[in-house]
Amino acid sequence: MEMKTPGKGSTGTALLLALLIVVLVGWTVYTFGAGKYQPPAPITQIGQEIDVQYQRTLWVTGIVFVLSQLGLAWAIFRFRDRGQRATFSRGNNTLEALWTTATIVLFLGLGVMARHAWAATHFVEADSDAIRVEVTGNQFVWNFRYAGPDGKFGRLDNKQVASSSGNPLGLDAADAAGKDDIVVPTLTVPVDHQVELLLRSQDVIHSFFVRELRLKQDAVPGMVIPIHFTATQIGRYEIVCTQLCGLGHYRMRSFLDVVSDADYQKFLKDQEQALLPAPAATAAAQDAAATATSGVAAK
Repeated sequence: MEMKTPGKGSTGTALLLALLIVVLVGWTVYTFGAGKYQPPAPITQIGQEIDVQYQRTLWVTGIVFVLSQLGLAWAIFRFRDRGQRATFSRGNNTLEALWTTATIVLFLGLGVMARHAWAATHFVEADSDAIRVEVTGNQFVWNFRYAGPDGKFGRLDNKQVASSSGNPLGLDAADAAGKDDIVVPTLTVPVDHQVELLLRSQDVIHSFFVRELRLKQDAVPGMVIPIHFTATQIGRYEIVCTQLCGLGHYRMRSFLDVVSDADYQKFLKDQEQALLPAPAATAAAQDAAATATSGVAAK
């Protein structure tokens, strides 16, 4: 029977694989450490808390990742084939219990430390004076509804949904509360004022996401899901759907405009005037009537 010669085996292959793992670990650490893929700065206090929690989680998982991968590289080279007879091991129950317990403690601890940032958005009710905006997802657009001067949302009727005729949400024409409702394709909110969003979907599951808000929430058909935020920086920010909702998913986007209080009031007034008869047409009709009256009087 042929016997293996001691000293021969997989030294070259094991060394190459171990070095490859070390290089990949080093490149990963450099990529994150150099900040090459930093997200844009958050524009809410909760967003800042989420970023702190993200960095904390990244440090913990990053240390575990580096140690485990370097340990793997060491094991590959240390226990390489040298031509010896292979041995069998059932493992070490004490070590398995230890690292399983450590994993539970680490992840539960991270979850507990993140509880405020999560609960503040999803489980804590919005302030009584928060601006309420209804957000409706539909393949493949977002629509935003403001209650108007009366402060009440009108009733919706799915049978009256007709985007082509200017009624994409199906506002019930028989409900007086909906006569002044404002429906627009972009979301406009005032800076430093709490806003409550009421998420709806008309067809499939969509997902409302604004990266600067650090806010993401699914919109589910048949449900109204509230979330709230307070933007602290004026600007325009992209709204996207992060749920694969159909072939046109890639184009389902809109914008969040955070503006000053004065600009927000102007936005509301402009939208309210758009619901009324055109001022120019009304003025022209009045001028025509005045001219006709003057002509009759002159005769």
